[in-house]
Amino acid sequence: MSRSLRHGAFAATALVFSIATLSACAAGNDAQTLQVRPDNAATAVDSIKIQNLNIITQPDPETEGPAVIAATLFNDGPKREVVEKVTLPGTNATVELKPAKGKGPVVIPAGGRLIIGGKNNASAVIENGRQAGADGNVQNVAFTLSETGDIELGAAIVPATSFFEKFGPSTAPSPKPSPTPSASETGSETGSEATGEASEGQSGSQADGTASDGTADDEAATH
Repeated sequence: MSRSLRHGAFAATALVFSIATLSACAAGNDAQTLQVRPDNAATAVDSIKIQNLNIITQPDPETEGPAVIAATLFNDGPKREVVEKVTLPGTNATVELKPAKGKGPVVIPAGGRLIIGGKNNASAVIENGRQAGADGNVQNVAFTLSETGDIELGAAIVPATSFFEKFGPSTAPSPKPSPTPSASETGSETGSEATGEASEGQSGSQADGTASDGTADDEAATH
């Protein structure tokens, strides 16, 4: 084999190895570390990237309760960004945004990322989850950031099952109504009380009459 052919073979081998290495790194960062799923909504505006956006509802479509927004936001810029609010355009739903710990702003650090949804992460809770829409639909979600402004993109609405179970909302228990006595039971109790009072009155009258008769007999016997 000539020297030029050997150099060409080595270059091709190196190129294949580099592509394989980059593919493995990408799969490791996205699929494992960030749990990126290719069918999730994603976008990039200036230095902000949003990935893994979903609206996760109750696992049972008949269950009422909150829904949550799950997303990962990356900040490649030199300044931190504050997520000032999250809204669902075209709906009356309100989204309550909270940091992972304590109180204060929800921040995407410079050169870092912010995870919304899941245990020990920031949260964006839709109190009335059914206002977000039905499972299987797509609902626009708007993030208002302190530096970049509004970023809006569509999110799939999915139930908290399978992969999304650990990111889903808590179930709001329905209040149990306290049992109330029926009209027939109330009437029976009232009638029983009235019958008891009448019986007591009659017994008292008979007792008084007996006592009076006994006194009269005693007086007659004395005279």
